[in-house]
Amino acid sequence: MSTPTPREALAEGLVDAAGFVFGALGGWQLGKAFGFDFLASAGWDGRALISLVFVLAGLGLGKWASLRWRARRRATRD
Repeated sequence: MSTPTPREALAEGLVDAAGFVFGALGGWQLGKAFGFDFLASAGWDGRALISLVFVLAGLGLGKWASLRWRARRRATRD
């Protein structure tokens, strides 16, 4: 495996960041659709914690999707 160029490293970092951000937003919106919104709750009740689980699941899925995209891109490039 060769050392990535600065441009490739920047692209990988941006894809990872986009995966995290869009995954978190997607998880938050999915939680809101089911009635769990930690931003709207007054305290740390069960509904707020369930909402945070949705956000964390979205973060994980976004990271997973970015890793898959990068692996597929690397396979077609090599």
